[in-house]
Amino acid sequence: MKLISWNIDSLGTALIGVSPRAVLSRRVLENIAANNPEFVALQETKLPGEGPTQKQLEVLRGIFPDHEIVWNCSVEPARAGYAGTMFLYKNHLKPKVSCPKIGAPEPMDFEGRIITLEFDNCYITQVYTPNAGEGLSRLKERQIWDVKYADYMEKLDKQKYVIACGDFNVAHREIDLAHPDRNRNRAGFTDEEREGFTNLLKRGFIDTFRYLHGDVTGVYSWWSQLARTSKSNNSGWRIDYCLVSARIADWVIKSEMIDSGPRQDHAPLLLEIDLELVK
Repeated sequence: MKLISWNIDSLGTALIGVSPRAVLSRRVLENIAANNPEFVALQETKLPGEGPTQKQLEVLRGIFPDHEIVWNCSVEPARAGYAGTMFLYKNHLKPKVSCPKIGAPEPMDFEGRIITLEFDNCYITQVYTPNAGEGLSRLKERQIWDVKYADYMEKLDKQKYVIACGDFNVAHREIDLAHPDRNRNRAGFTDEEREGFTNLLKRGFIDTFRYLHGDVTGVYSWWSQLARTSKSNNSGWRIDYCLVSARIADWVIKSEMIDSGPRQDHAPLLLEIDLELVK
């Protein structure tokens, strides 16, 4: 089974935009499709509450003609056109789809941050974890989110195998970013956020990239758009993850980043696992 996860940073722009960045984004989507994954998880779709337009769906279905599409968008009291997630899955699959609320501080539960696909033998879930914010203005709320999300994941894991992917908005270890010293106590690399991710792993989950690749350095999933040379200099962060229940860690075949070319921001993740889905 193959899954690809990507924080796309505005799906609508990627699908029908005309800027150079939009063209680069479509190329990444086409590259994702060429890998022929059973599942594509997209974060930060930034769609309105009612979801994609017909034009956007037409373009998306043109790229992924063999996939069903489900989404979870930001709705009131959250900001419109903010955050959001989407799953595409092969149309022969028949999962039960849910967009759970986990009891996070308002309005996080209304920002379209989680979609879960349920099969008889496993859950496949994605998350777009809230950022701690400029000046760590949302750090306290983020800490509560981390606990609530870990509770949710542990509950799933007690029932079935779990495969979880997404933008977790944290560099867990110093080797997960190029310049840990100059980024301490910045959003995504505070002690509190790192501890929250450690707590999640302790609930029975494995970071598949580290499981396969050990302490390899210099491999990142995000490069800031604010620094023109961040990608060419590989001044990146690894803040996107594919996690699995620890008891199926040995089933993981591949966990790596997909080359996104010159496009800065997030790169897609590819997970391959020896798991046959039971409908």
